[in-house]
Amino acid sequence: MSTVLQTHGLVRRFGGFVATDHVSLKVEAGARHALIGPNGAGKTTLINLLTGYLAPTEGRVTLLGQDVTAMAQYARCRRGLVRTFQINQLFADMTVLESVALSVSERLRLGASWFKPLAARGEAVDEAAAILQRLGLLPDAYETTRNLAYGRQRLIEIALALAQHPKVLLLDEPAAGVPTSESRELFDVIAQLPREVTILLIEHDMDLVFRFAERISVLVSGSLLLEDTPDVIANHPKVREVYLGEAHD
Repeated sequence: MSTVLQTHGLVRRFGGFVATDHVSLKVEAGARHALIGPNGAGKTTLINLLTGYLAPTEGRVTLLGQDVTAMAQYARCRRGLVRTFQINQLFADMTVLESVALSVSERLRLGASWFKPLAARGEAVDEAAAILQRLGLLPDAYETTRNLAYGRQRLIEIALALAQHPKVLLLDEPAAGVPTSESRELFDVIAQLPREVTILLIEHDMDLVFRFAERISVLVSGSLLLEDTPDVIANHPKVREVYLGEAHD
């Protein structure tokens, strides 16, 4: 497997506070990779560094072998690094189909024509409909986004991300605020995404993490404590102490 996303000694300081401390992380092509850790471990800061929302104090980020450390967020997105957020970033007053068609149009650099009726954007609409079909959202295509259950809204955000043709998809707590029954459905859909899309996710629900991830990295106090398979992570005494709240002998 080849490495598609990598950090090299990544550091981010906020004044005297070190949010990420020389983090060197590798994400392999086609991976289902989870990043876990207690609150305040620096997980979202790390995602923000990967996407260019924040600039590192030290270190580098490479995407598909290219140094993107100084690259703007939109440029990283065009190169295949796409993210979702803890809090939905949706077009609440648009229909589901309109929202995803707009995202497709932006990727095709047709964003200036977003105001035209859907019928005038045939290529974008066809692709958007195919994405909705893949995610089980096609029955909601003409529903206004704000009217859908929160779990469905989280799926829409993933649909918007897929419209950008990501090579690496960063999911920041996709099940946050989603009822248990809906979160399992959500992860079932994520698990069925093609291996051409590499996934790195942050998630607090350990049941979901251990069902989904094939590789897990544990972040504690801004540093990588351990990276291994779910079985090793679940039974590692230090992980159980600092993350699962259990003391070890």
